[in-house]
Amino acid sequence: MELRQLEYFVAVAEERNFTRAAERVHISQSGVSAQIRRLERELGAELFDRSARTVTLTAAGAAAFEHARAALAAAGAVGQAVGEVTGLLRGRLTLGMVIGCTLTPLFDALAAFHRAHPGVELSLREDNSDRLVEGLRSGDFDLGLVGAASGTLHGLDSLTLVSERLVVAVPAGHPLADAGRVTLRDLAAHPVVCMPPGTGLRTVFDRACEAQGVRPRVALQASAADAVAGLARRGLAAAVLSESMAALHRDRLTALPLDGVEAPALLALAWRGTPGPALAGLLGHCRRAFAGPDAGEG
Repeated sequence: MELRQLEYFVAVAEERNFTRAAERVHISQSGVSAQIRRLERELGAELFDRSARTVTLTAAGAAAFEHARAALAAAGAVGQAVGEVTGLLRGRLTLGMVIGCTLTPLFDALAAFHRAHPGVELSLREDNSDRLVEGLRSGDFDLGLVGAASGTLHGLDSLTLVSERLVVAVPAGHPLADAGRVTLRDLAAHPVVCMPPGTGLRTVFDRACEAQGVRPRVALQASAADAVAGLARRGLAAAVLSESMAALHRDRLTALPLDGVEAPALLALAWRGTPGPALAGLLGHCRRAFAGPDAGEG
């Protein structure tokens, strides 16, 4: 039994798909399948039920899963312990990032950390904020860039990077374009394009509407701010965005403050528990990157 076999086994179990697992561990799908079959032969039991489109653990696989994760964590801890003594960081950090986010300082921080600590393997995956938070709590991610409706994420530590109010962005000629300010009840008379449930911005918007008893007509949804703005520019709906998102499209859209929505939409780095040496180092690079003069660029 080899550590790489356990790594592939855990990847397939977590991704529930051989193709995605292969992409995650950077080898071919046939290579992952062959190693899993070899592990199954060594253990004398099938670890996965492959009869459906989604791969699921058998009873034997479920029994082995936590032990496999523990073995991988222990192996990683050995490298970290030696790294602390020698000053050379090693290991692997799995990062999650909210879909459609292009924060330049984060990418700068990842690049600077990689140059300083090439022995740490970085893995980055996108998802919506709700699933990223779940993944952080379960240990699937070491660090996440998430959208949030509150500065407190239960069970996690966090560092708020961006805190902005919501605005309505509309093109010239829209009935709200000359309103100056807009209430949620004003907005409810028009179709809306917004980010989908599970994102921090949408949570802020939905909570404000619920508190005021307003039922907006969310006609269109898109995960990326540019897509939301693009649909609004074409007159399909009024866009609900954060201030900086709307500012990138000020040449084609007018941004109007949303009266009565006081809670800001937050963008935060989140992690669980006391950071190990590698994660602590990456957080240091992130703090420095976001303290720089270009921290607000997207």
